[in-house]
Amino acid sequence: MSLSMNDIKNSILSGKTMLGIELGSTRIKAVLIGEDNTPIASGSHDWENSYINNIWTYSLEDVWTGLQDSYKKMASDVKQKYGVTLQTIGAIGFSAMMHGYLVFNKKGELLVPFRTWRNTITEKASEELSKLFNYHIPQRWSIAHLYQAILNGEEHVADISFQTTLAGYVHWKLTGQKVIGIGEASGMFPIDIETKDYNKNMIKQFNDLIAHKNFSWKLEDIMPKVLLAGENAGVLTEEGAKLLDVTGQLKPGIPLCPPEGDAGTGMVATNSIAKRTGNVSAGTSVFAMIVLEKELSKAYEEIDLVTTPTGNLVAMVHCNNCTSDINAWVSIFREFAEAMGMEVDMNKLFSILYNKALEGDSDCGGLLSYNYFSGEHITHFEEGRPLFVRTPESKFNLANFMRVHLFTALGALKTGLDILFKEEGVNVDEILGHGGLFKTKGVGQKIMAAAINSNVSVMETAGEGGAWGMALLASYMLNKAENETLEDYLTNKIFADEVCAKVEPDAKDVAGFNEFMKRYTKGLSIERAAVYNLK
Repeated sequence: MSLSMNDIKNSILSGKTMLGIELGSTRIKAVLIGEDNTPIASGSHDWENSYINNIWTYSLEDVWTGLQDSYKKMASDVKQKYGVTLQTIGAIGFSAMMHGYLVFNKKGELLVPFRTWRNTITEKASEELSKLFNYHIPQRWSIAHLYQAILNGEEHVADISFQTTLAGYVHWKLTGQKVIGIGEASGMFPIDIETKDYNKNMIKQFNDLIAHKNFSWKLEDIMPKVLLAGENAGVLTEEGAKLLDVTGQLKPGIPLCPPEGDAGTGMVATNSIAKRTGNVSAGTSVFAMIVLEKELSKAYEEIDLVTTPTGNLVAMVHCNNCTSDINAWVSIFREFAEAMGMEVDMNKLFSILYNKALEGDSDCGGLLSYNYFSGEHITHFEEGRPLFVRTPESKFNLANFMRVHLFTALGALKTGLDILFKEEGVNVDEILGHGGLFKTKGVGQKIMAAAINSNVSVMETAGEGGAWGMALLASYMLNKAENETLEDYLTNKIFADEVCAKVEPDAKDVAGFNEFMKRYTKGLSIERAAVYNLK
């Protein structure tokens, strides 16, 4: 039952609301939720990274300008809707894009501009650390950035007193606490899922590796402390309150939950944090996150290992390309329709073309395409060329044409997931799909179910995304019962009435997708030739 306007007003005045703020790559969003955990106010601020001296970065000034603006717009939304001024909040949580490199000296001064996850400048460090730890260390991880700076002989490294992530930095400045949520920590350095902390053996290996440099610090001295979801991570200081709310209305003393990464808030917002669950986000890029029951048998370059906000191990398969090529083809059909003098509703056009794909041959009739607008590390491409190819014998019709473009959108993802499902024997009961690929009801789901041979569900009501997920983590810390797990809290108190549309895999579609994948894998040499010859 939804709360009345008066109930919400009283919740705001009595400080029973929760606030989540997430700093995404293009938008900073603040979402305030009420006692029933549904959004009651929000505000957002658009921002962009800069490419300066060959580094993708955001200035710390832009971080605070953006945070203050998103908070101010959310507080204005409260005033406008409910006629009250926001002065206190039950709990707050901050989230941001994961990984990257933020290092400070003893005075708290930033030593070099923030190096974001987007930088691919740590290849040597990534390779050497992956070999040393026998554990895949992606280029975007914080430890790879630190070691690359050491390999580069950068002078600032000797002065490091604290290294953190963007969410960890914001939290530190608002509370004085150098802490981090375990999901976010798992993108800085490998986690030991037994101790729910950084892997001590690997920390020792790293310290031994750099011992000859004689730095004044050890790795464990400069990393933030790891906390689990539900633990108290400090309170908003007087200085922090003024930093967040420039009007001075917000009161200090508000408890904060551990800061988390955008992967963790995405898992919370889709209720995909229990073992044997997973979620797939499919839009411009596509990634799958599967919560594992046990460690993998070995390290794989194609699979990143992170954790849920509760410290369960998660296998992540991330691909750079998904729907961009489909969207480009749909635009061609729009141009054709307009040239024929028709008015085009894009939602209807997408719906017609996506549904047409369901009429195609199970294996796409021998057609082949690659959606590589950019490189794709899972199939070892540093550049991409969108490509469509067929033989004279292929069954070339609209249904197969649309079907092959939907299939290939998941081709690289399936390559990675097959490692988990076929080589590692990972079991998953259900995958939750979200993002643009699933917008046309039932179609993206059916294709995804065929690709992974598993049930795929889509929530009827789309959540508010990561900022809402972060607010839910604040709510859990504030309102959980004794010994209540985050899994139980989400399932029983947040998503109990959530309607999910579930699609089960069709055996014929699964066989067809497997047949397509043989063609996809064999045809990668055609894509490679296109990259080499088409400049």
